[in-house]
Amino acid sequence: MSLDLGVFCKNTLDGEIVEHCFSAVFGFAQNSDPSYLDWLLKAWGWTLAVAAIGLIIAFTVGAVIGTLRTLPATSPLNRWLIRIATAWVELFRNIPILVQVFLWYHVIPSFVLPLKSLPSYWLVSIALGFFTSARIAEQVRAGIQALPSGQRAAATALGLTTVQSYRYVILPMALRIVMPPLTSESMNLIKNSSVAFAVSVPELTLFAMQAQEETSKGVEIYLAVTLLYALSAFAVNRVMTLIEKRSCIPGFIISHDASLAH
Repeated sequence: MSLDLGVFCKNTLDGEIVEHCFSAVFGFAQNSDPSYLDWLLKAWGWTLAVAAIGLIIAFTVGAVIGTLRTLPATSPLNRWLIRIATAWVELFRNIPILVQVFLWYHVIPSFVLPLKSLPSYWLVSIALGFFTSARIAEQVRAGIQALPSGQRAAATALGLTTVQSYRYVILPMALRIVMPPLTSESMNLIKNSSVAFAVSVPELTLFAMQAQEETSKGVEIYLAVTLLYALSAFAVNRVMTLIEKRSCIPGFIISHDASLAH
């Protein structure tokens, strides 16, 4: 079976070949009507935008919730914070992501009126961010609990407050431990962004569905979309791996290469 990659150089209105296919992508020329390649790259941009906003929300909220779950239950305030953080994790990780997207798009704006003014991609990003934050929170909690108890005791002995202990001693070490699972969660969020098609965000999956119907070239369309998803996830993997290597403390965590040597 031969692939008809020329479909990407056809315009989206009447299916005729455009004059400038690749040059239009780089801004060297302009077509009177957009091509399917233009549409594909714009859809990729929407996918990356939704995923990037979701990642920021997920890392920020997840780190806070995971930290709250490990607070010492020495005061009524701490005990309430632990309960709230636990409820957050159990709520957002036990509801399917597609259902959460529908809730944020159709239901929650009816009760939180300012959300009605937000565009749909923001609502999807919030849903993705909160869903992933529950998973990240558990990984941060596991990283903190994996530290030797002497870390917290040493911080207390130095006269550091609870906030200072987490900021200067516990979290910097715990986050280094959980970098590999955080990498996986980042890649998963890129892939989970495909649910945005359900509320008409013009991302890659919605492009694939509509372009396949218009051109009847499902093989070529879905191969291109699959390649862009894989490329995006691989790029995130490389960035997170670089961060992991740059932030590694010699002797604290055994590197992958060193473990293989043994």
